[in-house]
Amino acid sequence: MPKLRFEISISLDGYTSGPGQSVEQPLGAGGERLHEWVFPLAAWRAPHGLEGGEVNESSAVLERGLENLGATIMGRHMFGGHPGPWDPAHPWNGWWGGEPPFHRPVFVVTHHPRPPLVLGETTFTFVTDGIESALRQARAAAGRRDVALAGGADIGRQYLNAGLVDEMLLHQVPILLGGGERLFDGVADLGSLRLTGSVAAPGVTHLQFAR
Repeated sequence: MPKLRFEISISLDGYTSGPGQSVEQPLGAGGERLHEWVFPLAAWRAPHGLEGGEVNESSAVLERGLENLGATIMGRHMFGGHPGPWDPAHPWNGWWGGEPPFHRPVFVVTHHPRPPLVLGETTFTFVTDGIESALRQARAAAGRRDVALAGGADIGRQYLNAGLVDEMLLHQVPILLGGGERLFDGVADLGSLRLTGSVAAPGVTHLQFAR
């Protein structure tokens, strides 16, 4: 059966963002440091329409993470925009411009309905009836391929607590944020997820878990 694969960057003290998240500072104070390892990589730059880039131990990890994906799920916080109902006068279309890097169906879990949004090769569908519905729709769209759970922390906790995550890839960055949003706060049971591998790379250690 196709898998639900959760992937996220995390600090040594367990935060996936810094304190004071806002539309202007979506990752909070210092939170951008969680992703500095990935921005120079050719494997990250190519899906974003950028040329060149580095190749190191993280490259193969990133490439494997993109294999066999047919759909993506994310939370409203990751898609972004001001909280609450969508503002039709100022539509928020995400952080990725006119050609998002997903190139597959994306299902955004939110409390507020909105028509599907098509940007380039990516269609965003806004799901208001919960995480199980989002997963059913994503699996139907993905067919025999896997579904990526892209984050952020809140939606990750919901799927972890529901026991629906089949694989989890943590990119652990050796920084201390001291505040922000912690991934595992309120997660009752991770016992069925076991460490299956690790890769040390410049600025990050990749930790792979599976059921």
